[in-house]
Amino acid sequence: MRQRGVALILAVVMVALATVMATRIASHTALDVRRTTGLAALDQAWEVALGAEAWAAQILLEDSQQGGKDHPGEAWAMPLPPLPIDGGEVEGRLEDMQGRFNINNLVTAEGKVNEAGVAQFESLLDALGLERRWARIAADWLDADTIAGVPEGAEDGVYLSQQPPYRAANGPVTSTSELMALPGFTLENFRKLRPFVAALPVGTRINVCSAPPQLLAALAEGGSVFGNAESLERNRRDGCFPTLDDLRASLGDAEYQKVQATVSDNSSWFRAVTTVRIGTSELTLYSLLERNSAGLTRPSQRSVGTE
Repeated sequence: MRQRGVALILAVVMVALATVMATRIASHTALDVRRTTGLAALDQAWEVALGAEAWAAQILLEDSQQGGKDHPGEAWAMPLPPLPIDGGEVEGRLEDMQGRFNINNLVTAEGKVNEAGVAQFESLLDALGLERRWARIAADWLDADTIAGVPEGAEDGVYLSQQPPYRAANGPVTSTSELMALPGFTLENFRKLRPFVAALPVGTRINVCSAPPQLLAALAEGGSVFGNAESLERNRRDGCFPTLDDLRASLGDAEYQKVQATVSDNSSWFRAVTTVRIGTSELTLYSLLERNSAGLTRPSQRSVGTE
């Protein structure tokens, strides 16, 4: 009887161990299948996103062939609603990045501080309820020298004391997120500023046809007469507003001469934002697109998940 009892206990233990092992194997198999399915879905989403990017390039080419000014009332500015694809959907939009302030314009092509650009950025910060001092600090981050500006400014001496330590860029940047490297510049500040700034080549002009009211006001005193975002949207449904002539009339010849070299009514830089959902997987592709004088568009920069 004792031997029979021991054998029974061993049998129960072996069955329990076999059950645990089977459960573990099944769990790992299910996890592997889910992981493989997710990776396959993301690979598929990437190809779909690249297709949407190519579609955006074609839309910009057709827009270029029609000529005229670039404004939010054109076909390129209409968002792509969710469209069904195999196993999911895709949606996207094109943004005019020249409707934003180019932070690289805080310096000149030679790497020196651009006072006109700093003044515009200070006005934009004012309009957004942010401190003007960030304009000088950002300019110091970008300029080629290693001498801190006075009274506001910061160079390697400040940044090397941060945790972790790092050095100033001392050159143009490729992402506006570098503003968060400025000492004390918070995520909350960046979120306020992000919709109004871009990181484009030095010297890229602001398209007044798509610039928001805060940026129009920052160009020079009097720019705010063009109204708020709602009135601008109404006025832009049928064409560019304000035109360069409108801007000249509002500012006067003397003030207009100060900003003339920084404004335009067409754009070469756009961003395609494509979101693809397949099953439980989601991918967002940000594509910075450059359109040349012939209307041909090439991707200059891509990022996934974050701008």
